[in-house]
Amino acid sequence: MSEIVFVADFASDRQWVAGRSWAYPDGGPTNPGDDKLDHLTDDPDHSRTGAFRATRRSDGLWDTGLLTTEDSADGFMVRTGDRLETRVRLPVGLGAWPAIWTWRDGGNEVDVFEYHPDHPDLLELTNHVRPGGSYVRDDAVRPGGVVELAVTFGMRDVVWRLNGRQIFADGRGVGSRWHAYLIVNLSVCAGRYHPPPEPTTSELSYQVESLVVRR
Repeated sequence: MSEIVFVADFASDRQWVAGRSWAYPDGGPTNPGDDKLDHLTDDPDHSRTGAFRATRRSDGLWDTGLLTTEDSADGFMVRTGDRLETRVRLPVGLGAWPAIWTWRDGGNEVDVFEYHPDHPDLLELTNHVRPGGSYVRDDAVRPGGVVELAVTFGMRDVVWRLNGRQIFADGRGVGSRWHAYLIVNLSVCAGRYHPPPEPTTSELSYQVESLVVRR
């Protein structure tokens, strides 16, 4: 029987660090090489309520919300065999790029999900540790829709579930000694791969209603 070892409290300074991540060059605040208009901010209104927001700046970038367990007081990491469960409300506006993912020491990345509203029914699921992934279309996935996702980080197989139903198993896994920090964020697309925000858009957001890890 698995037990819950982590319950996300996005307001907790012990669990989460806001507005910086070593997944970004020099820890941030920008990452143009990854086609992002992000300017990371530690403003609590952009992440600490579970509503991850991006707001337009006057310099063409966007203040974006990001939380990570890396460098936090608790320093929580997911590890091989863990199961992450989350419930999210997807964004609506073009240019929004929400994600929940893992990171440590320049890699160890598994994307619980990525989403772009210009592909309204598509989730991007990727294991970068032992490369494998899938683009999954589902009627439950839509702008503004609420979805429940679960990912099991298996030694030989990373398995994704959507609303209780298995949608992808990569047959690759993360190995026996894998461990990594959590990142939850909302990026903004610069336009190379997905459309940037409409000129009239000043704010984008998505909601993470819950996130737990079982072990």
